[in-house]
Amino acid sequence: MAVRVSSDDFDISEEMAKLSSGDTGIGGVALFVGKVRGDVKGQPLVSMTLEHYPGMTEAELGRIEAEACSRFKLSASLIVHRVGELKPGDNIVLVIACAPHRQDAFAGAEYLMDYLKTRAPFWKKETLGDGSAQWVDARESDEDAATAWSQTTK
Repeated sequence: MAVRVSSDDFDISEEMAKLSSGDTGIGGVALFVGKVRGDVKGQPLVSMTLEHYPGMTEAELGRIEAEACSRFKLSASLIVHRVGELKPGDNIVLVIACAPHRQDAFAGAEYLMDYLKTRAPFWKKETLGDGSAQWVDARESDEDAATAWSQTTK
């Protein structure tokens, strides 16, 4: 189980190999990669700046990961989240969930993303092609997704 917050990009294949290497009990691996889109509501995006609260962010990601690991019987998991200025097409976040069975891997990865989006202290600013910049508000759909987990037994 691991979390990392960094301005550096990540290599998906390398991260997956390190996480699952030598564990023959893993029967399924699910991963999600979030990327910077090139537009915001039809406006071209120049950059996205992600800020976080060092120490607090990693601690919250660790709590989210621990909850997912116990709830879904994950053998291993990883959250890598980038911070700093990112350009369209750049990687933002990598979530990997490994489990003996695919159902737990899929559900674990989805749970990790849903809670990461709503509980981890990250702030996102978008700079558009017209020079304007705006801080991004939380989306109701992200809150709804996280809330739905509290209404399920698994």
